[in-house]
Amino acid sequence: MKTNITLSAHSIRVSKITNALACASALSLSSLALAHGDHDHDVNDVEITVTTLAEGLVHPWGMAFLPNGDLLVTERAGGIRRLSKDGKLSGRLENVPEVVAQNQGGMLDIAIDPNFATNNTIYFCYSKASEDEDKPGSSSSVAKATLSHKGLEDVKVIFSADSIVDNGFHFGCRLTFDAEQALYVAMGDRYKYMKEAQNTNNHFGKIVRINADGSVPKSNPFTTGDAPEVFSYGHRNVQGITIHPETGAVWAMEHGPKGGDEINILENGANYGWPSITYGIDYSGEIISDKTHMDGMKQPWVYWDPSIAPSGLTFYQGEMFNEWNGDVLVGSLKFTHLRRIDVENGQAGEQFEYLRENQARIRDVEVGPDGAIYLLTDAPNGKILKLTK
Repeated sequence: MKTNITLSAHSIRVSKITNALACASALSLSSLALAHGDHDHDVNDVEITVTTLAEGLVHPWGMAFLPNGDLLVTERAGGIRRLSKDGKLSGRLENVPEVVAQNQGGMLDIAIDPNFATNNTIYFCYSKASEDEDKPGSSSSVAKATLSHKGLEDVKVIFSADSIVDNGFHFGCRLTFDAEQALYVAMGDRYKYMKEAQNTNNHFGKIVRINADGSVPKSNPFTTGDAPEVFSYGHRNVQGITIHPETGAVWAMEHGPKGGDEINILENGANYGWPSITYGIDYSGEIISDKTHMDGMKQPWVYWDPSIAPSGLTFYQGEMFNEWNGDVLVGSLKFTHLRRIDVENGQAGEQFEYLRENQARIRDVEVGPDGAIYLLTDAPNGKILKLTK
């Protein structure tokens, strides 16, 4: 089903802080009105064709393209499905492990091995039930498997977070590989355990880095501690992670509380502050921290106040929307739109909203091999959307 939509691209100047400008004053998004204007990478009204490739997915959460153009999609309720290049959506693949589909937990992100063309290996992150009778609950776990025509073979869990909690909140669970073929796994703070995000001896509120077999890279910063997989810490609930196409740096995006969603550029061993510093407050209105800066803690590349509940993070690279090359794309769950952040000389510039009229929670964003933009809508009748022009 195709719909031609004339979209008003709202140009928003947002609060931004980079490492180089950490001491400069930042403007808060809440203090600025939406403005319209010309822009080097866009015009006010952009003609975009939105095609619904599939629907009826139960809260689709993550997706990954295969070399042949097929698309793997997870369903939070507990499944992985395959959309063929010619538009046929499979049923749930066989031999997928059971998940704890509680609140925000379930089958979450998915990634393919950098050498998929020769090994047919995929990775997925999900909420796995505890195997310890004395410690009930679930935690974020990563499994690898061989993808066959009908399902999965040789499924093996290669990492399980020690953050086993009997609630269904803040799993993180986004995945990405870097150029050295190390796998980054985003962990949430599990909500009530926010203070543990500052403790490098566990997996609460961390981003971990492991090898494809689950072993720990020797260059990880805390290899002598109790959680040698940890790469960076001080995170709340990471909902997007990707690799910069030119620098190779790992970028991660996380939900703040009430305000303070942010994107960070990761560094080995760095502390991103949560909850010691934050641009947000508790949902109740109480102050979590009265500090936004502290020595030894990194500032975000960009933050949002009020929150937009971002989900899915990627850089645009392609010919179809060539004006956007190098810009950041994120989905918004709260405000139901695709957002583009203009990147100029490595800094965040104006921001633009698309598809807000669709009133769909955008859970994930990917750029396909054809240069089109693919979105997942988070709903009981979730959809896979394709954006072209």
